[in-house]
Amino acid sequence: MHTAQKCEVKSRLKKGDEVKVIAGKDKGKTGKILTVVRKYDRVVVDGVNIAKRHTKPSPQSQDGGIVEKTVGIHISNVMLIDPKSKKPTRIGYKVEDGKKVRFAKNSGAILA
Repeated sequence: MHTAQKCEVKSRLKKGDEVKVIAGKDKGKTGKILTVVRKYDRVVVDGVNIAKRHTKPSPQSQDGGIVEKTVGIHISNVMLIDPKSKKPTRIGYKVEDGKKVRFAKNSGAILA
């Protein structure tokens, strides 16, 4: 069984960000980040990297069958979508009014 390596690189992406997949089987797809798993440098993106699991009927789940589940994708394989230009962009930080804020490098738009 394959186990993911722990790395913990500082992530600039946050839950709720709109991202585009730039590598892998789902390249080109977009979606919102549901969770960020910092321990393994992965993000779970809505509708991306869906795995199928075959389950038997059990007392907990009466009906068995094939269950689709969204699994994590490595953080390096996604890029934030710029809110202004709707294109993938890198993220920077700057201090504005005494607060540290994220901004899109392409357009300079402040990110929530």
